[in-house]
Amino acid sequence: MAATEERLRKLVDDNLEIEGRTPGSPLDLDRSLSDAGVSSPDIVAFWKVVNEEFGVDISAEQFAEMLTPRDLVAHLDAA
Repeated sequence: MAATEERLRKLVDDNLEIEGRTPGSPLDLDRSLSDAGVSSPDIVAFWKVVNEEFGVDISAEQFAEMLTPRDLVAHLDAA
């Protein structure tokens, strides 16, 4: 899980601005991206980046159901 979490944190650092978080600082895995101030268009763009980076095909509907980064990490590790 740590490897997936680190890769995801790097993707967040490179692609998203989260309120109250500086790049490289710990990522709150239990805070949803929308609650962290990430806009819907940025979340859609991030979904595409995650699919490409991890070589998966998470549907938009599945991605929308993953409310937190922890949910996403669990899904990626289970794939």
